[in-house]
Amino acid sequence: MTETQKKAIAFLGTGLMGAPMVRCLLKAGFPVTVWNRDPAKAEPLVADGARQAQSPNEAVVGADIVFTMLTNGAAVSEVLFDKGVVGAMERGTIVVDCSSIAPPVARENARRLAEHGIRNLDAPVSGGTAGASAGTLAIMAGGGETDVEELEDVFAALGRVTYVGPSGAGQICKLANQQIVAITIGAVAEAMILVEAGGASRGAFRDAIRGGFAESRILELHGGRMVNRDFVPGGASSNQLKDLEAVMAMAGELSLSLPLTKEVRQEFYDFVQQGGAEQDHSGLLLHLEKLNSKHQA
Repeated sequence: MTETQKKAIAFLGTGLMGAPMVRCLLKAGFPVTVWNRDPAKAEPLVADGARQAQSPNEAVVGADIVFTMLTNGAAVSEVLFDKGVVGAMERGTIVVDCSSIAPPVARENARRLAEHGIRNLDAPVSGGTAGASAGTLAIMAGGGETDVEELEDVFAALGRVTYVGPSGAGQICKLANQQIVAITIGAVAEAMILVEAGGASRGAFRDAIRGGFAESRILELHGGRMVNRDFVPGGASSNQLKDLEAVMAMAGELSLSLPLTKEVRQEFYDFVQQGGAEQDHSGLLLHLEKLNSKHQA
């Protein structure tokens, strides 16, 4: 397929994750029109080959695929429906929502879009800003399986896509992913506090257990952040808390008891309330250090 035959893409939301994803799509030869609520976050992408639209409605005109990477379910619903974007899209367009939103909201969005002849995939991603920049995201797609297959070349530019079930299933899997991330961050942070209190080096501890049963991407990346005390957000703690709130809401609907998730959700809640909202989620270490301040030099 030549470049001129590539599917036209509109990308709504070019923040920490959206901008590097757009660059991956541009590198793969897709024509991309971008929009962001704050135009300054979309403007740099013009130098990479994107076209900047002044409104989301303008961005989606003539697009075959519309990506959304927005803050939460309310923001997605506002852009798609309240701002009239749904009316600016052509029938048959595929909306790919990569935002992390509640599964019931994803299902409702799919239903409302279908009324206008528009297909929808809830396709949240995992891999953080590093994965978004490298084009190695894990993409969990819910919706129509044939729609996922149709966009195989598009998803290939962003990472590895897995079809996980009907509408809402992608978001369920993302929430489960976020459970594991949050609980593992908590475990690594607590271990860092324990080894330092016991007289060992945090950095040496991390190096010593690499390759063993405790190895993980969390230990590699976020453990490194904890050692280096680099908490500039790749994933903000406020967003981690939002996802954990959604997990607990789903647990309530499904009558599930998730004690580990409940505890780590409380720790993130306390950290955010104490000013950690814009710190990276590995910054949970700071909250746990405060709880254990008697052990700090």
